[in-house]
Amino acid sequence: MINSAVKLKVDRRDGKLVMAQIYVAFIALLIGGLAGLLQVLVRSGRFELPAGIGYYQILTVHGVVLGLVLTTFFIMGFMQACVSITAGTFTNKQRTIAWIGFWLMTIGTVMAAVMILLNEASVLYTFYAPLQAHFLFYLGLTLVVVGSWLGSAAIIMKYAQWRRANPGTPSPLLTFMALVNVLMWIVATLGVAATVLIQLLPWSLGLVETVNVGVSRTLFWYFGHPLVYFWLLPAYMAWYVIIPKIIGGKIFSDSLARMSFILFLLFSIPVGFHHQLLEPGIDAAWKFLQVVLTFLVVIPSLMTAFSLFATFETFGRSKGAKGLFGWFKMLPWGDARFAVPFIGMLSFIPAGAGGLINASNQMNQVVHNTIWVTGHFHLTLATAVVLTFFGITFWLVPHLTGRVLTKAINKLALIQGVLWAIGMTFMSGAMHAAGLLGAPRRSAFSEYGGAPQAAEWIPYQVAQAVGGSILFLAIILMLYIFVNLAFFAPKGEEEFPIGEMSTHAEPAPMVFENWKIWMGITVLLILFAYTIPFIDLIQNAPPGSKGYNNLW
Repeated sequence: MINSAVKLKVDRRDGKLVMAQIYVAFIALLIGGLAGLLQVLVRSGRFELPAGIGYYQILTVHGVVLGLVLTTFFIMGFMQACVSITAGTFTNKQRTIAWIGFWLMTIGTVMAAVMILLNEASVLYTFYAPLQAHFLFYLGLTLVVVGSWLGSAAIIMKYAQWRRANPGTPSPLLTFMALVNVLMWIVATLGVAATVLIQLLPWSLGLVETVNVGVSRTLFWYFGHPLVYFWLLPAYMAWYVIIPKIIGGKIFSDSLARMSFILFLLFSIPVGFHHQLLEPGIDAAWKFLQVVLTFLVVIPSLMTAFSLFATFETFGRSKGAKGLFGWFKMLPWGDARFAVPFIGMLSFIPAGAGGLINASNQMNQVVHNTIWVTGHFHLTLATAVVLTFFGITFWLVPHLTGRVLTKAINKLALIQGVLWAIGMTFMSGAMHAAGLLGAPRRSAFSEYGGAPQAAEWIPYQVAQAVGGSILFLAIILMLYIFVNLAFFAPKGEEEFPIGEMSTHAEPAPMVFENWKIWMGITVLLILFAYTIPFIDLIQNAPPGSKGYNNLW
């Protein structure tokens, strides 16, 4: 339990490490946001890219820079800050390992970005074979993954150090949550590391003629779906632990929070086939099994929703709220640290419903590979997660830079959150609608290139351009807020808000800290879900292509 009387502060040395990663994340926001604006303008049919820039070039920039770079850097920085303040300052060795990881990630990002900008890697963020990129693109992605492993290692080492010093005591909740996320990340990235190092990199270097495309796509989605939860769990960390403190309430249940994170660890990885429901080479029975496992992930999401709204209602009742929804009026709507993430929470309701449709064996066939999926993606990552990251930024950056969130910047932050919600309503809503009409994803929909657009899609493409333009304005406003909080806001002490546990909450049982059990179950589920399908993909690869199976 955190004593509210104690003013906790991230160590200055750890703060420098965290801020370095946040700087990169916001540079990525600017670059990726500009690429996104250009995309929606092109798809409107009323704009042509200048200077010979290709549509799929900016599509790759947008996906890689926002989906992989912004998220990985911000998440690593945020989790390291959480661990530093709750489990103790990193040792010099731990901090050095994390810095090495940061620089590897940065060098890898620059390598991949240069290849994309030179139009040598216009392969989208999924980089599916048989699309081929320059070998430096794959090498850069490898460095990003390896660097993230080192950043994760620092968190694991700090957790292990804390456990040795506090035997028989549950670890701090934020540290526990960060540990779950990095363990999931390490296990998941083994898949993308395997396909890049063993398949795509040798192929791009000309060492082999071809690769097993079915295996490559399966390894990507072994990683690709837990990637979604790698984005989401840091938002859950803020929702469970940070938001209660900001509103002046209590954490509803420590045990419920830990159980939900354990369930995400167990069920987020062996479910990649639900992204491949219409692909050949995978037996329908195995696809169905992974659909069932996918729906099990709904359980911790519902647990989270219950815990959050129980916290909100308990707080409201303590302030004298009456009636079924009287507590709603008691929430601090004028505080951007709460209001902006709350918009993200609300967006996760339709986002989750869309996810159930995507994962369904039957309904997925209506929306598969349509722009509906892109709209869903923008509700989950680009709204629920990103708005929560913005809400974290409003207090974390001034905390680390020794400044304060002023009333003026707080007001701008509220405007930024509302602008984002309006822009995303236009853009994501239009994507969902156009997807139901059959509009494909990953297409320019333009007379200047790509698939021709049907007449009924055109109004939705224009609505996307309107929404994307509003979102870009929100990005510019967010960058102004970030620069102000990092360099120009008044000097002062901004709180790192860590919620206290409700007096009615039961202590967390130590079984949650038994990683032999949880990692053992995780590995068994992965082996059960993937072993036979992988054997089938390797043994039954299409014949007639020289070297097709020479890597697997």
